[in-house]
Amino acid sequence: MLMLDDVALRCLLKRDRHPGVTVADATSRDSRGMTVTMRAGAAGTICGLEEAERMFTLLGCAVDIAAESGARVETNDLLVAARGPLASLTSGWQPAQSLIEWASGVATATAAFVAAARAANPGIVVACPRKAIPGARPLALKAAISGGAVVHLGAYPTTTLILAEHFAFEGAASVRDRVAQMRKTHPGRPVAVEVETLEHAQAAADLGVDMIQLRRMLPDEVAATARSLDRGWQGQLIAVGAIPTPLAAAYATSGADVLMTSMPYHAPLADIRVAFERD
Repeated sequence: MLMLDDVALRCLLKRDRHPGVTVADATSRDSRGMTVTMRAGAAGTICGLEEAERMFTLLGCAVDIAAESGARVETNDLLVAARGPLASLTSGWQPAQSLIEWASGVATATAAFVAAARAANPGIVVACPRKAIPGARPLALKAAISGGAVVHLGAYPTTTLILAEHFAFEGAASVRDRVAQMRKTHPGRPVAVEVETLEHAQAAADLGVDMIQLRRMLPDEVAATARSLDRGWQGQLIAVGAIPTPLAAAYATSGADVLMTSMPYHAPLADIRVAFERD
């Protein structure tokens, strides 16, 4: 699954060049063949190898990747081997390494969260939001999926989401009117309402919405809301926020149907080790 097209990848190659880095310039007339390898510096879930392969290909190199995004790798496992002129390899290895480091960090953090949540509740759905780091969304979504999460609302591309701010600034009556309008103008389209309090969650449930997103609620608050709504509302309850892995189990057993966390997008980089070898 290649998420970044050639235009985006060429931009990454171009932007990563820096006038203060002289290796590529010093070797630009060296056409001797070499191989650069990238290996996992630690165990984790890998992502971005397909993009790295394409980056080296755009530079005229022959490339092999040893795994697909989503694979579990161990320390020192081979990930990428690219062969070509030294100038091409030195133009590509840093942007390719950076891309793999970031994407694999997100994928590894996602996988750890999914494992912790499902150890407590095997049926829980773990999701990551479409809202990601600006400029990095396609790769962020790929990394989240590689780690075992889903991209929430991906199954409902036409879902209408009414934000919590509508309750805060316009009141429950306005939310009721908005839901009614959506039902009228887009019959059959799922309606989701985001809330921050139990009171607003109950109001949304009374409107018969399809999904209720509980924004930034603690696990005990989610549990209290789930118990309150368990009197007849049949929709999907979603706990939303930058939920950390240590709290994954508590949220997974809180009564929510889905845990939607943005935490993996800010995960530490994976350790990717690079070495050059002359053919």
